[in-house]
Amino acid sequence: MPGAIYAEGLVKTFGDVTALDGVDLDVPEGTVLGLLGPNGAGKTTAVRVLTTLLQPDRGKAAVAGIDVLKHPNEVRRSIGLSGQFAAVDEYLTGRENLQMVGRLYQMNAKAAKVRAGELLDRFNLADAADRIAKTYSGGMRRRLDLAAALVVSPPVMFMDEPTTGLDPRNRQQLWEVIQELVAGGTTLLLTTQYLEEADRLAHDIAVVDHGKVIARGSSDQLKARTGGERVEVVVHQGDQIAPAREVLAGFGKGEVAIDEHTRRLTVPVTGGAKLLAEVIRELDTRGVEIDDIGLRRPTLDDVFISLTGHAAETATEGSDEDAAVAAATPKGHKETRK
Repeated sequence: MPGAIYAEGLVKTFGDVTALDGVDLDVPEGTVLGLLGPNGAGKTTAVRVLTTLLQPDRGKAAVAGIDVLKHPNEVRRSIGLSGQFAAVDEYLTGRENLQMVGRLYQMNAKAAKVRAGELLDRFNLADAADRIAKTYSGGMRRRLDLAAALVVSPPVMFMDEPTTGLDPRNRQQLWEVIQELVAGGTTLLLTTQYLEEADRLAHDIAVVDHGKVIARGSSDQLKARTGGERVEVVVHQGDQIAPAREVLAGFGKGEVAIDEHTRRLTVPVTGGAKLLAEVIRELDTRGVEIDDIGLRRPTLDDVFISLTGHAAETATEGSDEDAAVAAATPKGHKETRK
């Protein structure tokens, strides 16, 4: 059976821009799918289609077992959405914003007030609860927006780059909130530019580029695609590159890569820390003086570079997709929880 979030063959174009080009997704209930990709890859468009803000040109999708195109209102009652930008009422206090969301979800006044208090505490906003949101810093508004998306703890959550603009402490706190939600059975689709975030939170990761899913798997599975461990050595002087290369060639499982400018040598290996100790002993025996040595394992950043050709952090703001999506989103829709 399809998962809590399901998409098949989603296609969406905006003029000459193809934002989605046959995207397939299947997210089992109670798990987190991390959606990674360069800016303009189609991540936000996919979220907006799945949350009923946009209609695809082709394809089908279902959320919580409900057809997104046939029953959009039912889908909206089953999801929470936090978009890339905080969408709060600047002229209400933090507490009033959360209580308003609760009332819109048909909670009674008392229950909405209690839930607002819980979330204000959880997101470290209790001290500012009765200040109007217009006086909040950008990070505080972001946390308030995220709190609003969690007022009713919906069975399916969509978070589009939720920790952008948060400091490390608040990012860590949000990760803990997400882990609690998923432990309680919530299904989450998470887009993020922080590879550490996907590595920590996602059960499964889909890498999107040019509107297509180009890779899918767990963090460990994706890392395995880039190869295993590597020993990296930086020698003290350029004339020591040759003997260091001979040593690494004796331990390596492939060609030794050399960067003469940085005096760095890299070779794929197997054997872990024990082998690294042997390499160090042999380099010392040969009289090779080193400035640095380490055993490097593949990271999601390595995966991202190998699949897309550049690091995730090099993404720039204001892509063609962003502009096209903004123009196509129906007037009156806010990119907030439904």
